[in-house]
Amino acid sequence: MLAGTLVALTVLRICGDRRRLLLKQSWSAAVLDALGIELEADLTHLAPGVLLVANHVSWVDIFVINAAVPAAFVSKEEVRRWPVIGWLAWKNDTVFLRRGSRGHARIINEEIAGILGQGKVVAVFPEGTTTDGRSLLHFHAALLQPALAAGRPVLPAAISYWELNGERSLAPRYDGDISLGECTTAMLKRRRIIARLVTTPLRGLQGEERKQIAAEAREAIALAAGLPLASNPPEIPAGLRGELPSDARPTDSPSRAPADSA
Repeated sequence: MLAGTLVALTVLRICGDRRRLLLKQSWSAAVLDALGIELEADLTHLAPGVLLVANHVSWVDIFVINAAVPAAFVSKEEVRRWPVIGWLAWKNDTVFLRRGSRGHARIINEEIAGILGQGKVVAVFPEGTTTDGRSLLHFHAALLQPALAAGRPVLPAAISYWELNGERSLAPRYDGDISLGECTTAMLKRRRIIARLVTTPLRGLQGEERKQIAAEAREAIALAAGLPLASNPPEIPAGLRGELPSDARPTDSPSRAPADSA
């Protein structure tokens, strides 16, 4: 984090866009390495100027995405006022969204459209909060509107974390009452964690409505991450139907509003 601050104070102020993206990518990869996280990225469906929509598990998700494909993120406005983190987010092309303001939403939509029009990637977490990584919440379709209004496609991308033994890792989860320190400590206690970022086919190329695209993106992410579909009970992998016995169903886990989601 100290290195990122020094770079933002010096190099980012004088270098061009391409160099800025490369610095963001290398810095994010270094953060993952410091946390003992190994990135496996499938960018088969990546294209210039897409709105990348992903499920949200942890504050580390930002670095996972940036290490694979440097992006501008959409974040709630409060983050801008946070010490250090807010300043770094601002320096790294974050678009800050003021909730509940239609006038401000129009300005943000135009800003996002401008970034996409330059062939850059914008990333958003349409769940609007984090989970423990074992299920998906509802996707807020309104967050997809800037891309659709600008005629740009939506790229669903699945994020998942795995232990070295092949089991899903809960160490990166940043939901409920888990603090930033507890989350970070849990990851550092692991010898290694695998972070997988898997892109799926582009959506929104045929003029579909945003609710349809949000539903399709959610299902695509569920399939790519091996998570339950909307019609499945929690913990039934995507593609499988049926009900779990009532005494075997897990309880819903609490969620929290993260620093980086709109």
